[in-house]
Amino acid sequence: MTEAEKVRAKRGRSGAIGIIDTTFRDAQQCLWTTRMTAGMMLPIAERMDRAGFEMIDFMAPVQFDVCVRYLKENPWEKARLLKARLPNTPLRSYCRSKSLIGFSLAPDDMVEMWMERLAANGFSVVGTLDALFDVDNMAVSIRHGKKLGLYTVGALVFSESPVHTDAVYANTAKALIEKTDVDAIMIKDSGALLTPDRIRTLVPALKAVMGGRPLELHSHCNTGLAPLVYLEAAKLGVDQLHTSIAPLASGPAQPSVQNTLGNLSTAGFGTTVDRELIDEISDYLTDLAAQEGFPHGAPMEYDLYHYQHQMPGGMLNNWRFQLREQGLEDRFDEILDEIIKIRAELGWPIMVTPFSQIIAVQAMLNVVGGERYRNVPDEIKRYALGHFGKLLSPVDPDILDRIAENGSPAIPLEPKQLEPGRPALEKAYPNLDDDARMLRYMFAGSEVDAMEEAGPIRTTATLGSPVEALLRGLQARSAVTRFDVEYKNTRVAMSRTA
Repeated sequence: MTEAEKVRAKRGRSGAIGIIDTTFRDAQQCLWTTRMTAGMMLPIAERMDRAGFEMIDFMAPVQFDVCVRYLKENPWEKARLLKARLPNTPLRSYCRSKSLIGFSLAPDDMVEMWMERLAANGFSVVGTLDALFDVDNMAVSIRHGKKLGLYTVGALVFSESPVHTDAVYANTAKALIEKTDVDAIMIKDSGALLTPDRIRTLVPALKAVMGGRPLELHSHCNTGLAPLVYLEAAKLGVDQLHTSIAPLASGPAQPSVQNTLGNLSTAGFGTTVDRELIDEISDYLTDLAAQEGFPHGAPMEYDLYHYQHQMPGGMLNNWRFQLREQGLEDRFDEILDEIIKIRAELGWPIMVTPFSQIIAVQAMLNVVGGERYRNVPDEIKRYALGHFGKLLSPVDPDILDRIAENGSPAIPLEPKQLEPGRPALEKAYPNLDDDARMLRYMFAGSEVDAMEEAGPIRTTATLGSPVEALLRGLQARSAVTRFDVEYKNTRVAMSRTA
């Protein structure tokens, strides 16, 4: 049985609304800047495996980036460690068009190598997205994933604009199915833009062309509407919902599984999720947040202006901080207004990586520089000239002329096919296996060396053993004036005067 067949079998047994957990990936990316180590995850992994999730969204290129550069953890080793504790629940990853790390495109053979290494290291499910809806870009990873026996998901990033109509979403899903035989379709609402009204038209349009394939919904809580959107989606026949476990939920992250289960139950929908296990995991995450100083997700107020600039919530906070560092925070609202203008001029690109970042940079340059498009980042020129893929809507001709004139002359006016990357990589690192070669391809300079020098991944929990947690708890209680604990061959005693 292939990995894809195992995922389908798991789905077929439930017959209820499937819950896909995002705690280890997107939730901690939104709320904890992706700083969960393997040692923080392992203590709850076995309970996560028994909790009844249809799959666990675990790692995408962002997590690889943070693992190597900041946590000094080998991401492949981390995946294998977690998969050993999650034998019954499919692990999920992503492929962002033809990019791996950063904004540049990778040759097709390197995208295929990425899929191969994911499959070899315990991932059963891979979602593919392309912010331009370029089906040919998405087809590379989906087709190769199916050859590897993976369960493939075509992720359609949601956006509000004159060109992102229900018909465009339905036609893209139909083309993906016809060209790749993708296993499932996902509505990926990265910007928290879906409303109950829009979901009522979007879901039927997609279901009409999907031929019975599962439809997933992934959203964020920036506007406060996602829990209601999820409930409406379930009524319309969405098969799977992406949630996370509070306190790693709400805010810029996904709706909490606790609240979602309550809403679904009240509306008469069943799930296979074990609420008692969820509560145990939630207690651990609450303690971990207190120990590490991590924030709790909290409901956010509705902000109509968000639908105009569509800047992702986590990026908004980072962008404000960066402007403050440069003494430009007073220009923040002005830059957001400029982002709105740029989106219209560039043909309504979706505000998701890489376009959210490069449009924000262009907006800052336009505002601070005083002359619009006088300075043009390389990525803006590549986008406008089609290097990232076919555009859904053309760039304003006058703006295109300015971009072509003021952008780097090193960027060709016509996109060129990238040369294969694997032969040169194998020649450069003849003694490494493909996992190590992949990391060397993704990360420049000495970043992988620094990760390796840090040694093996630490698998001990940050909170320590249950006995250590007990001792810390006793010490923190001012009402406890004396305790004497003996465990195995160790005795710990404490007394304090009033």
